[in-house]
Parts: sequence; C-alpha cells; structure tokens
Amino acid sequence: MTLFPTYSRNGIRPAKGEGAYLWDESGQRYLDFTSGLGVCNLGHRPPRVQAALAGQLDALWHVSNLFEIPLQEKVAARLTEMSGLSAAFFGNSGAEANEAAIKLARRYGQTKKQVKEPEVLTFQSSFHGRTLATLTATGQEKVKTGCGPYPDGFRSLPFNQFSSVKEAAGENTVAVMLEMVQGEGGVQPADPEFVRELHRFCAENEILLMVDEVQTGMGRTGSLFAFQQYGITPDVLTLAKGLGNGVPVGAMLGRADLIDFFGPGSHASTFGGNPLAMAAALSVIEELTETDTLAIARRQGLFFRDFLREKLSDSPLVREIRGRGLIWGVELSVSVAPLVQTAREKGLLVLAAGSNVLRLLPPLTVTRRQLEKATDIIAGGLAELEEVSEHESVSGI
Repeated sequence: MTLFPTYSRNGIRPAKGEGAYLWDESGQRYLDFTSGLGVCNLGHRPPRVQAALAGQLDALWHVSNLFEIPLQEKVAARLTEMSGLSAAFFGNSGAEANEAAIKLARRYGQTKKQVKEPEVLTFQSSFHGRTLATLTATGQEKVKTGCGPYPDGFRSLPFNQFSSVKEAAGENTVAVMLEMVQGEGGVQPADPEFVRELHRFCAENEILLMVDEVQTGMGRTGSLFAFQQYGITPDVLTLAKGLGNGVPVGAMLGRADLIDFFGPGSHASTFGGNPLAMAAALSVIEELTETDTLAIARRQGLFFRDFLREKLSDSPLVREIRGRGLIWGVELSVSVAPLVQTAREKGLLVLAAGSNVLRLLPPLTVTRRQLEKATDIIAGGLAELEEVSEHESVSGI
C-alpha cells in the first residue's frame, strides 16, 4: 500500500478520455456521466482547451504572484464581467476558493462591522470543502468524523427555510454561504422564493451573501452561473471544477467595496492563477461564450429531464427526480449503490449523492443519443433492483 486509502476506488483504471467517453487500460469504453465529479464540463480533452494548454506549455508554466500575470488579469476581467462582480482571487480548488471567501467575510466583519467573533451561516446537507474551515462550514456530519476540534464561527441551518436564517442571524453574523444546487447533499435546488428573501435580508443587514458555485458554475445548470436563473447577484461567488475543465483552478469573486478588505499580504496561494491554469480557464470561458454550447446544454437538459421522468417515474423505487440544466438527481427509496454498480457493468459511469440519490453529471456537450442510452441503462438497472427488492420483501429478508 503506497496511498492512503481515503477513496473507495471502483476498480476502473482510466487510460484515455474523449468527449463523453472514458476507456480503461483493457480498452473497455464507458459513457461518463460523472464528468470527473462535475469538472470536465466540456468533456474529456476538448480541442480548444487542449490547444491552449499545448501553446502555454511552450511558453510559461509558473511564476510567483509577486509578478504581474497578464493571463490572470484577462481571466479575472472575463469572470467579473460575466458575473457582475468586481475583483477575483485565484487558488487551486473549490476548497481554496471557499476558504478565501470565509477569510474575506471575517475581515469584512471585523473591519467594517466591528465584530470580534464573526459568524458565517451555512445550510444543512451543504458541502463546501475539506479544509478545516470549509469542512466546518459543510452541513454534513458524516464527513467530519474524527477531524475535531472544529474552528468556531459557523452554524448550519435548515436549507430552503428563510425563517431559520431570520431567527439565527445576529450581531455577529457577517455572511451566509449558499449553494444554488446542493450537489453532494442530494442534488437539492434552492427554492427561488427562499433565495430572493435571503438576498433581500442580507442586503438590508449588511450580511454578505456568498454563493458557492464550485459545482454549478461554468454552465452546469444551463447558464454561466446558476444564480443568474434566480434574478440576484451575490456579494461573493466561488468557482472551481468546470473553470479549468480538469486543470486545477479555483476562483473567488467579490463586489467592489470588498477589495479594501483583501489588501497586500492578507491572503495568498503559491500556485493560484499560474499561467498554465489561466490558459485553461480562459479557453473554457471562450468556449462557453463564443459558441452555442450553453444553448445546446439548456436544450439537452430539458430533454434529459423529460426523458428521465418518462422512463423512471413509474418505478416504485423512485421517490423524486430533481435538478437543473445538466445536474440531475434520482432519489430512491433504497440504497443507490447496487444501481451505480449495475450501470458501471453496462458501460455507464454515474455517482451517488448520499446513500440513496443517483447523481448524473453528463458533459455540456452530451448528445441526445448519449442521454437516451444512459437513461435506458439506468431504467434497466432499476428494473433489476426492483426484482431484488420484491424478492427480499416476499422472502421477509
């Protein structure tokens, strides 16, 4: 054993990827509806990103952030223009982006609001990262086992219940951290009215609304950012995953008046925003904004939704089908693990979100035929699972 066993490996050893497909070392092909945990939004090895990386490899890989990095400035300009925010900080991951947001919120609270012990409100079933601060912000106890003591300054509230926020917020509350769709938490979309009330409340009380779009950003829900579908602009936005399409990059964006709270020496990331990562990010942005990829993704997302409901809703094991764009969850009344395994055996890679939710993350470039094939595999796996469940029920197991 040369690796810490922190991951439950599924036995597949990927050797090649292209578009929506992965091949293992034996040549077996899989339709990949995991997209690298929501990372490869443009599929595996998209030509524009590959060309940008190849060109940057021949120029410059890394320099210190003590130097000006023109590519970094270009990516920041595009992201702020697209989001309606004003400044960007680059790291290497979603956890780093959320960590930066938490630090910014605390500095904002201590400096502007004179709060000595700032508090950030988050939501149950949320997921914000694996660092100690982002882990504490996460509203799932199962991922925290054995990692205490946890830093103070966080409280998780019921999701989609504005009354809980109104009751919990106090003089120490400096920010609320929100996912527009809770991916790890079971593919649970935020309720539009809840978001509007929360946005209004935060603005009235000078509380930062920090939207975590590490998974939903960069087209995953059919728009560049999921918050755009709710008619709001957050004070802080975090991105990662799809931003680099496989190259590690994270970003924290903030409104103009927050720039003063993140001055020289206040935060840093050695590898954050290096030229290689920025070349990947810029090419992803260009692909999403200069082609019809988003429009196609929106159409495919609606088709996928309807096809999933048509093929799966009649199953007695299916409780709910929910999602937005091209992130969908199928909640079962039983464990989803056997269905994930059956799908893999039939050439489809899918994810679990919790014990009983199937999470589907096809690339934005997925075809209708691939969506149909995946749904048919899932429907077949459900039928097999129904037979097992019925047998166990009859047998009294």
